[in-house]
Amino acid sequence: MKPILKIILVVAFLAGVIMLLTPRNEVESVNIYSSRNEGLIKPLLDEFTAETGIQVNLLTGSGDGLLTRLQNEGRNTEADLFLTVDAGALHRAKIAGLFQPVQSDILNQALPSNLRDRDNEWFGLSMRARTIFYANERVDPSELSDYLALADEKWRGRICVRSSDNLYNQSLVAAMIAHYGEEITEQWARGLVANFGRKPVGGDRDQLHAVASGQCDIAIANSYYYGGMTASDDQTSIDTIKKVSLFWAAQNAEGTHVNVSGIGLLRHAKNADAAIMLMEFLASEASQEWYAQANQEFPVRADTELSPILANWGPFKADPLPISELGEHNADAVRLMNRAGWR
Repeated sequence: MKPILKIILVVAFLAGVIMLLTPRNEVESVNIYSSRNEGLIKPLLDEFTAETGIQVNLLTGSGDGLLTRLQNEGRNTEADLFLTVDAGALHRAKIAGLFQPVQSDILNQALPSNLRDRDNEWFGLSMRARTIFYANERVDPSELSDYLALADEKWRGRICVRSSDNLYNQSLVAAMIAHYGEEITEQWARGLVANFGRKPVGGDRDQLHAVASGQCDIAIANSYYYGGMTASDDQTSIDTIKKVSLFWAAQNAEGTHVNVSGIGLLRHAKNADAAIMLMEFLASEASQEWYAQANQEFPVRADTELSPILANWGPFKADPLPISELGEHNADAVRLMNRAGWR
C-alpha cells in the first residue's frame, strides 16, 4: 500500500472515531437551586422548556441549606441560578460572592429599580405584602393604622405572628430600622412582643387560623398565603377566610411593607447565556401574569393584570424602600429582635 493511501486511511479512521465520541444533539440546559416550593415555580420552568427547548433542572431545599451548599461547591457547582423567597437571603448570597452582575435591558426595563439589586446581581420576580389581618367580629378596621400602632397596649394579648427566625419577619423589622432607626424600632418590637396572644408558632397560615379560632384578634402575615387560602376549596381555609379580613398597613405613612422572591446568576454558572434567557422569561408579562393568577402574588411589572382575588383587595400604597436595604439591615434586625424577646 502506498504511503499516501495509508495516511488517508488513518485520517479517515481517526475522523470516524472523533465523530463517534462527539455527543450528538446535546440538549442545552439550565440548573437552578431554589428555596421556593416546587409547585410555585415548576409550571413556569416547564413552559420555558416548551418554548425554547432548553431543559431546566430544579433542585429545591431550604434557603440557608442551599447557600451553604453553593459555598461548599464553589467553582465546581453545577448550579447556574439561585432562586429564593426573601430579599435578605438574596443579600446574603450576594455578600458571600455567589452572584455575578447581569446586564440585561429586558430585566432593567421590566423590573422597578427598588425591586432589584443596585449592582444588578439579583432581580425580584414576584412581590408579596406583609400586612395586618384582623378578626371581623372583634376588631373594627378603623382601629388599625400602621405597624407602629400594633405596640399599643390596647392590643395586649391579642396579636399572633411567626417567630423571629422567620425571614419575612426579619425583613419587616429591617424595613422598620431603615425608616425609623434602631431605637424606635426596638421600642416598637418590645411593645409588640408584650402584645403577643401566644408564643410564636407555625407559619403564616397558622396565624390566620389562630385569628379565626379566637386565639388572637390580629395577625401579621404575607398576602399570598391569604390569597391562596381564598382560592382554596379546603374547608378549614374557607371557614378562616370568612372570619378574617386584610388591612393595608401604613397607608398614611411609609406604605405597606413588601418583599420579593428573586433570582441571581451564579458566579460559576456554566450555562450563563441560557440562564439569562430564563431570567428574562420569568420577568416577561406572561410569566408575571401566571404569578398573579396561580400563586396570588403581586407581579413586579406594572403592566400585568391582577387575578380577581388580588384585584378584589383594592389598590394600596407599597413601601418604596429599595429592597436591597432589607438585606443590609438583616443582621441588625435579628439582634434587635433577640433583645426585644421575640423568639
